[in-house]
Amino acid sequence: MKGEEVIIGIDPGTSVMGYGIIKVESGKIELLSSGVIKLNKIANHAAKLKRIFERTLGLIETYAPDHMAIEAQFYGKNVQSMLKLGRAQGVAIAAAVYRDIPITEYSPTRIKQSITGNGRASKEQVAAMLGNILKKKDLPIELDATDALAAAVCHQMQRTDIANDKAYSGWKSFVKNNPGRIK
Repeated sequence: MKGEEVIIGIDPGTSVMGYGIIKVESGKIELLSSGVIKLNKIANHAAKLKRIFERTLGLIETYAPDHMAIEAQFYGKNVQSMLKLGRAQGVAIAAAVYRDIPITEYSPTRIKQSITGNGRASKEQVAAMLGNILKKKDLPIELDATDALAAAVCHQMQRTDIANDKAYSGWKSFVKNNPGRIK
């Protein structure tokens, strides 16, 4: 791992897509940017996909990330919604591939587990814990943005945990090994 790395996190969506960008230097995580790309006013699905590609590529060109972490699709009952979400995810991934950025996909449960220690945590709990981790009280209000930011932070934590060969047997073990992440 080089001295400074930038990670972009993406929470794909066809109405709202969240993004979060962090810089990691000497093990410290700094928030560079986060927000949402609103797509709900665009009626044509192909035009939404084009906007996702263009905006993701713009973020990549602005922040030059070393990695992309993207939230994986979850299985739902509405097949059409899943297909549309999969296309949105694929277009965001294509933007990263276009710029030769490695991509890692994380399940929503894995992201929540990494951030809160609970794979079933609410979006609000994830946002609150991110505020503690990043030492920021003014995180974005949009939960799609904090979900994307959580994907980026999860990616860093997964890499750190693997590098340090950490394994947690449960919540008690996690708390013991991460006192700075608990408030």
